Amino acid sequence: MLAETICSAVSAAGLGIAAVTAYRKRFLAATRIAAYSLVPIGLVLTGVVEWVSDIAFKPSVWLGFGVLGVAWLLFMTTRAIERRGGGTRKERKAAVRAPQGDAVAPAASAPSLGAGAPAAEPRRKPKKDSASAGPGDDFSDIEAILKKHGI
Repeated sequence: MLAETICSAVSAAGLGIAAVTAYRKRFLAATRIAAYSLVPIGLVLTGVVEWVSDIAFKPSVWLGFGVLGVAWLLFMTTRAIERRGGGTRKERKAAVRAPQGDAVAPAASAPSLGAGAPAAEPRRKPKKDSASAGPGDDFSDIEAILKKHGI
């Protein structure tokens, strides 16, 4: 009952402010204020305010929210532990039982992991300008942009 009275008063005050704003020839702002001020009375007429006030003042509802919070906390904790631990219990047992030396691709003649032949050095790209090799080389593109803009 009190919530409905407060919402009605807020709506009436908002409509009054909208009328003053319209009197000052600011019709767009007045229309927007009127729209916002009609929301509380609309919520009262649809019954949303009564439903929310019934929920807010019942201890059993708050106990239910607490139980849902604990359930969510447990769920998120188990997910974090599962991600950190490497999956479910079955997956961990299967990983322990799997032989460790089977890192061979189906069509490969030698293992792709482990102590095999030394890895070849990766190909390096040739430098564009050998004269600018040094600590200032990292900022050459930034300098070019600044020069382009006259800075």
